[in-house]
Amino acid sequence: MSTSQKLILVTGGAGFIGTHLCARLVQEGHKVISLDNYFTGSRDNHIKGVDYREGHTKDIEKHVPETPDIVYHLGEYSRVEVSLSEPALVWDLNVAGTFGVLEFWRKKRCKLIYAGSSTKFADGGLGRDQSPYAWSKAANTELVCNYADWYNLSFAITYFYNVYGSGERTGKYGTVIEIFRQLAAQGKTLTVTAPGTQRRNFTHIDDIISGLLLIMEKGEGDEFGIGAQETFSILEVAKLFDVPIEMGPEVKGNRMNCEIDTTKTLALGWELTHSLRDYLHTSE
Repeated sequence: MSTSQKLILVTGGAGFIGTHLCARLVQEGHKVISLDNYFTGSRDNHIKGVDYREGHTKDIEKHVPETPDIVYHLGEYSRVEVSLSEPALVWDLNVAGTFGVLEFWRKKRCKLIYAGSSTKFADGGLGRDQSPYAWSKAANTELVCNYADWYNLSFAITYFYNVYGSGERTGKYGTVIEIFRQLAAQGKTLTVTAPGTQRRNFTHIDDIISGLLLIMEKGEGDEFGIGAQETFSILEVAKLFDVPIEMGPEVKGNRMNCEIDTTKTLALGWELTHSLRDYLHTSE
């Protein structure tokens, strides 16, 4: 890791992944600005030393007059199945908002690290069209690549695989590991979305952040996957908890599998250091 201080902007810096990233960047000695509209982010996540600004990414130029060295763009709508019921919100955050970020990038000529979605690789590539969320994220990765080509800009696109760890959300916009973990702590029944055989690559937040830091320093271009190779079906995950399980109905947009390619990230020196089984065992 370079010791030279950078000015780094993190969109979505008060969210789950953004909070962990901001904490590590401050720890590394960088100056960090967070831009968050607090749609899913929380002020409870604020890290000492981070300059927090509230606002929409489509208004990024108004909120961030500075020229950062790096922009991590994490601040987008990020739920799959729920996006089918609120496409206008997805468009506002992931299309209008991200266009604002790309225009900011074009004018500031910094390095952009974009958090793409692994849903575009799901089900043999069909996953990209299974929900407004998946489509918008896949389209954005193409637009990032085009902007870099059109305007000779520095960038890297990362793909996260089912991130878990401290600070996860529950509820409508929650993640399955934390939803199951909290229900199990109360001895409640876990509902598994049918058919239960859909497989996921669960990756600890610390491994995601270590990958993002390496990519900031050394990564350039598309296809930086950050994820665990081991897969679990949702039913297998539920069985890791000692509580009753019931099957719920199938949900549209729920992909069955996902291809993972971490070759480019591993080449930077990244390695996985956490496992889902260990996390669930120690967090019980």
